[in-house]
Amino acid sequence: MGGFAGALGLEITELSGDRVALRFEVKPHLLQPYGIVHGGVYASAVETAASIAAAVWLGDRGQVVGVSNQTDFLRAVRDGELTAVATPLHRGRSQQLWQVEITDAEQRLIARGQVRLQNLTSADGLG
Repeated sequence: MGGFAGALGLEITELSGDRVALRFEVKPHLLQPYGIVHGGVYASAVETAASIAAAVWLGDRGQVVGVSNQTDFLRAVRDGELTAVATPLHRGRSQQLWQVEITDAEQRLIARGQVRLQNLTSADGLG
């Protein structure tokens, strides 16, 4: 992955319109001053996983843009590999809602979020 997601080290390990999984390694540049993963990393991983999944599901009918991201940080992490998995809660004509869970190598829940995305289609003059 390039851009911001690439800078975070996010790698796609599973890709479909029903589920997207990303993995990333905790590196020093992802830590905040107290030595734990910065909450923005989790929010970014949640947004990225949900956006990719929503875009794959919508396909050539248009594009998606995030309109809301709510992420909870549940467990502090200092190192290791993390996985973010996005699954749909709602996929409608105009909006989608995806849940994303971030777990560590021991399958402990580290962070959880949901992202609401707007479907932009040719009917909107954008797709």
